[in-house]
Amino acid sequence: MSVASKISLATACALLATGCAKFTGDGGMAPVTDGVRKELGKDALKLSSAEDQKRARERVQQLLSEPLSEDAAVQIALLNNRGLQAAYNELGISEAEYVQNTLPPNPAITVGRTFGPAFVEFGFQLIGNLLAFATLPRRSEIAKREFEEARYRAIATTLSLTIDVRRAYVKAIAAQQRLAFLEQARQTADASANMMKQLGETGAANKLDQARVSVFYADLSAQVAQARLSVTTTREALNRILGLWGSDLSYSLPPRLAALPAAPEPLADVEVEAMRRRVDLMILRYEIVTLAKSIGFVNATRYLTFLELGLGYRNEVETNDAGEQSSKNRYGFELGIVIPIFDTGEARVATARETYMRAVNRLTERSVNARSEARVAYTTYRASYDIARYYQTRILPLRRQISAEVLLRYNGMLIDVFELLVEERERILANVAALDALRDYYLAVADLQAALIVGGTVPPSGVINTTPPPETIPLGL
Repeated sequence: MSVASKISLATACALLATGCAKFTGDGGMAPVTDGVRKELGKDALKLSSAEDQKRARERVQQLLSEPLSEDAAVQIALLNNRGLQAAYNELGISEAEYVQNTLPPNPAITVGRTFGPAFVEFGFQLIGNLLAFATLPRRSEIAKREFEEARYRAIATTLSLTIDVRRAYVKAIAAQQRLAFLEQARQTADASANMMKQLGETGAANKLDQARVSVFYADLSAQVAQARLSVTTTREALNRILGLWGSDLSYSLPPRLAALPAAPEPLADVEVEAMRRRVDLMILRYEIVTLAKSIGFVNATRYLTFLELGLGYRNEVETNDAGEQSSKNRYGFELGIVIPIFDTGEARVATARETYMRAVNRLTERSVNARSEARVAYTTYRASYDIARYYQTRILPLRRQISAEVLLRYNGMLIDVFELLVEERERILANVAALDALRDYYLAVADLQAALIVGGTVPPSGVINTTPPPETIPLGL
């Protein structure tokens, strides 16, 4: 091989090496961590080593040592949810595929030895895929776009998880708060039932009034049992999404939901905000650009799908009748190409174009849906705030006033036990409805955040009054 050929080969190898991607060292997590910190102010960590797991464990235990706040619950999920860690592993796999697609194909070498009468031949052939070398830059660019798309998917998965955590957290505390209220109401009903029993023993209360009070207490007990079951199920849902088990389950939650804000948060244009922040739309845009590049790649290789070059060397040794040997060195090359007689690549081109148009149509549909979801989520958010505020500023004060007046009339023997129990039932229902309205407001906050940053249909939890009101407590009539 001449000096010029050696220099050309070395230059080609250097150019190929510079085009090869390198592993990031963090599994592609840097943009994910930055994106999550920008949206939530929280840390997302891929647990890649025992030391990472130890630090995450220590952080989780520290957060669990105090009454669990909503922000702390979100941070625990980011560190402790193994489904999220599996999504980060998917990102690592995508990075490996990207690096793999930037590597030039390895050449193949064949070695052979042929024997014959007075004839021996030794040779080898170096074979390389020229088409793979020629299309390497285009394939590398497409692989890079797919890797970037995978990063956005990891961000979307992380943000979706945090919103699910907020929903589960709100439901768990709301169930706990409802149970506490119903237990308090049952204690009052229990005291009334005992007092009515004593009055009945002295003849001051008839059996009908005693039965009414007793069944009122019994029905409240059933409501308490249902509330306890709801506390268990909602807390377990929170445990699952936080990845907690064993001794970690002993954490405590605040006794009640946070107070309703003084005013709802105004948003000038929720549609514009959704178009700007929605990660699912960013993913589709990346997919469209990638598919557009793929169409160009398929068009460029429509007819030429195989191009292989082989460089060969043979050494022939012949022996004449006199026993003398002569050696000959032979060099050459072979070029292999597929003749596009039957498969002209038309099907591959059509598939690429239809796939691209499918992505375009999906983006258009998703954009229309995103605008609608943002409008619905914000309307629900504002309406749920107004409803919760109305309960707290109008309905509950009136119910307290009515309850006080009814009690005065009962103590003055102007009304009977039946009217007192009817009022008590209405008071309980109003308070439970007010708690549900407050819960629905905080669920609407989470749903609004989902509509603005991650997408998806607004779940039923964001619809006002989706939870049926408590059954009317019968009075045993």
